[in-house]
This record gives sequence, C-alpha cells and structure tokens, in this order.
Amino acid sequence: MSLVRRLARAREAGILVMLVLFSLVVGLIEPRFLSGETVRIVLLAIPLIMVAAMGEMMVLLARHVDLSIGSILGFSAIAAGMVFRDHPEWPLFIGFAVAILSGAALGFVNGLIVTLFRLPSIIVTLGTLSLYRGLLFILSGSKQIDPNDIPEPIIRMAQTSPFGIPWIVIIAFAVALATWLFLTFTQVGRQIYAIGSNPGAAPLRGIRVVPVTILVFTLSGALAGLAGIIYAARFGYVNPGITGVGFEFTVIAAVVIGGVSINGGIGSVAGTMLGVLFLGAVQVALPILGVSGFWQNAIYGGIILIALVIDRTVRAGGIRGLLARGTA
Repeated sequence: MSLVRRLARAREAGILVMLVLFSLVVGLIEPRFLSGETVRIVLLAIPLIMVAAMGEMMVLLARHVDLSIGSILGFSAIAAGMVFRDHPEWPLFIGFAVAILSGAALGFVNGLIVTLFRLPSIIVTLGTLSLYRGLLFILSGSKQIDPNDIPEPIIRMAQTSPFGIPWIVIIAFAVALATWLFLTFTQVGRQIYAIGSNPGAAPLRGIRVVPVTILVFTLSGALAGLAGIIYAARFGYVNPGITGVGFEFTVIAAVVIGGVSINGGIGSVAGTMLGVLFLGAVQVALPILGVSGFWQNAIYGGIILIALVIDRTVRAGGIRGLLARGTA
C-alpha cells in the first residue's frame, strides 16, 4: 500500500474519531444532542454543504481554490426561483437545468480566467465572488423569491421520499458517490490528482492541464448550482441579500477538515463526507449548547486553522520536521 493511501486512511480515521468524541462530549453536556431527532436535523443540515463540497474538493485537489461558490449558489437559486415564479406551468426539471447550467457557466468563466491569464485562483474567485453577487442583484432586481413562488414538490424534497429519507439527503449522497466514481475510475479523475501533486510534471506526462483545470471549476460551479435548488427546498425562499453569503467559508472548512490538502493532490470523498458530517454536527450543537450564532464563523475559522496546522505538520513528517523547516 502506498504512503499516500496509508496517510489518507489514517486521516479519515482521525476525522471519524474527532466526530465521535465531539458528539459524546456534547451529548454529556446536553443529552438531547444524542437523540434521534438531532440525527435527523444533522442529516438535513449536511446536503447543502456536501454537494458544494464535492466540487470544492476537486478544485483543491487540482491545487486551486474557488471562493465564489456562495455567490454562484445564490445566483443559480435566484435564476431557478425566477423560472418557478414566472413560469409555473413549466416542468420542474427546467428549473433544475437552469440552476445547474448557470452554475456551470459561472464556474467555466472562473476556470477560463485562471488558465487564460495564468492568475492565482484565489484572486480570480475573490473578484468573481463580488461580481456574481452583483449580477445576482441585477438579475433579481433585489427581489426575494417568496415561499409561495417555490413549487410544493421542491419543498417536499426536504421533507420526505418513498424511502423515508428526504430527497435532498439522497441527492447529496448520490453526488458523493458519483464524485468518488469519477475520481477513482476515470482517466480525468486521476489526472486531477496528478495535476495537484505536481503541476509542472503533469504536461510532461501528456496531461492537458488547461482543459482539466477548466473542467474542475465548471463542475464546482454546476454542483454549487445544484446546491441552489437544495437551498430553495431546505429553506423555502431565496433572498438575494443572504443566500449563499459566507457559504464558501463553510464549504472550505468542511473540505479542509476532511483532509484535502491545500497544496493539492491529496484528499478523498470519504474524508470530505466526514468533514461535512463534523460541521453539520457543529452547526446543530451550537444552538443546543446555547452558543450564539455570531460565534459560528469564529469557530469555523479556528477549525480551519487547526486543520491547516495538522496538514502542514503531517506533510513535514511531524513536529520535528516542521521545526526543522522553520529553522532551515
């Protein structure tokens, strides 16, 4: 077994242990956290993050970052909501298509700018974060998509399904499965890892870096668009001023906690799913423990910093290796 695989498995096990310990500690403080109702609430909290996290994970694996996914989610949700509101007679799949395709188009623009002008993705997507948010207000006229404009079948996606599990949960895990199959069994999936591991050597191995890079940004945008539909189903409205705001922070936190390296080339779907579950548990635990929602971003920031320190320490070969690098 390769060192990378052993490392990935060890980190996933560590995330699982962290999730279990966190749940036990919160359960000891507040026993109702371990109830079946809390599990249901956590399951409803994770689909939105998980779908977008799969796209962000692929971007990070290719040694890039997408900070615009919150704005893409908002734009796609508004675009689909306007279809539902203005054309209630149209089939629902048209709204889904509008959300996913508009997200893919915005993601494609991100990838095109990054590759065409060879600019750092963090700078490009920081700019498009604001650009897409502005376009969102222009498209919507700063008007909210009200609950009565969201079709009832969309709302029911967050409530039930023939299997007793809400459709949005099923969709989220289906997206995770499809992402795993794509990364594991397709040539492009393996190329994404290769690009992130060594961008300079990737072209020498016959990998077309530009198309693959554009693809990962496009997929990230498409999944953020799908997350826009899940948002409408989960909350029953779409407000241009708040939908997706700060969402990228939550998604990146989940992916980094899940063991995906910010230096690219290392990470897994299983680890990302565990990171999402951990953040979902944190989201639900804070109100139960009486912690103010204003502390949530601060907690996410602290978790990201801890995860980054762990990532850097592991890559340096432990504390001694990290100290050796610092004094070199």
